[in-house]
Amino acid sequence: MSQAAPPPILSLAPTRALVDEAFRVRVENLPPGAPVTLRCLHQSEDKDFWEAYGHYVSDATGTVSVADDASLGGTYRGIEATALLWSMRPVPGSRTGLRLRKRDARSPALFTVSVYDGHVGRDFADRRPLAEVLAERWYVAPGVRGVDVRERGVRGTLFIPSGPGPFPGLLDMRAGGGGLPECRSALLASHGYVSLALEYFAPGELASADLEFNYFESAFELVRQHPSVVPDKVGLFGLSLGATAAIYMAAESSVAKPGCCVCIGGGHFYPRGKALSGISQPTNGNVGKLRVDEEQNLIWRDLSLPVSSDLSGKADVRRINCPLLLVNGQDDRNRPTSEDAADMERMMRSVGKRRPLSRPDYPDAGRPSEPPYSPRFRATDFTRDSEKARVTLLWGGRTKAPSDAQEDSWKKILAFLQQHLYSPQYPRARM
Repeated sequence: MSQAAPPPILSLAPTRALVDEAFRVRVENLPPGAPVTLRCLHQSEDKDFWEAYGHYVSDATGTVSVADDASLGGTYRGIEATALLWSMRPVPGSRTGLRLRKRDARSPALFTVSVYDGHVGRDFADRRPLAEVLAERWYVAPGVRGVDVRERGVRGTLFIPSGPGPFPGLLDMRAGGGGLPECRSALLASHGYVSLALEYFAPGELASADLEFNYFESAFELVRQHPSVVPDKVGLFGLSLGATAAIYMAAESSVAKPGCCVCIGGGHFYPRGKALSGISQPTNGNVGKLRVDEEQNLIWRDLSLPVSSDLSGKADVRRINCPLLLVNGQDDRNRPTSEDAADMERMMRSVGKRRPLSRPDYPDAGRPSEPPYSPRFRATDFTRDSEKARVTLLWGGRTKAPSDAQEDSWKKILAFLQQHLYSPQYPRARM
């Protein structure tokens, strides 16, 4: 690009938004037919750098619009309005097995969007951008409060929406990887739900399966009885192991009566009397079914196949009376969640229950576990709590299909929660 040419104008809107909001990127004041590269760069809280980039050619007016123009190469191709977010990957030379995590839900993730002259590949460090702009992506909307919870033996963080309330409530149970992931609860509060991000107990911390079950029931009651919550409008939201716990609660609890239940990538396999740490024990005899892919990533799904017909080893989903949303990907390589969902549907239909169950099932997607526009990780490092062994698990899915699944499933989840937890007496909170 000529030194005498006026500088290009790079615009991004909105520059400050929730993580589930799309942004628009546009470059103006380019020469007609100019090749340029748009790049998005992010440094994670783990201090790793992630990037996405696309190659474009300006139109006759000297403009590139990511929402309207096709990328000719880079980390994505075609017209993809949000690919500068969802196609992000670790920069070359990074550690293997990474996943992009946000531990601090109350601070923004910062993304730098830049435009470069020409079609650039791997040598960004040697080039100066023509223009750049900073974007903030938030999990908490203005006014959302996070309250530390340490009562009735329950640990977690309660996120409360802005406004007088009262609001519907959610008990949010994440996967069993440990720690206290708060981001989803923060985002749900930004959409008008009092949401408790529940901290899991460590394996063996609670002496029996009954105590573990009581822990979940106590957490549900804590949400239900909160003064900002409508008592009869409390739902369950579970992911992976958390989804299994949610299904078991909805089926078996005489205390928790959820208004609805959302489960992502979870199953109903929950042998009676077993603690969560022992749920996988019956699959230990299937180690011969353990597989690896061409990169030696572990594939666990076959350990749980075929789906057992033994009712004693499952939560009795025939007893679930609340609306149930099961979100799965058909390429989930960690667990046969689509097959599990089909078995749950069969069990519920056997007693005439058809209406309470919805199960969007996404071809070529792994597990739609993150908000829209989040990068999806086909394989990542994982530490087994019981053995403290570090392995690399194959989750499944390719870049584009999981992104589409995450965007579509999040819309369905929000619509499902709106339908079953909001009512005319308690209008939706205004964010």
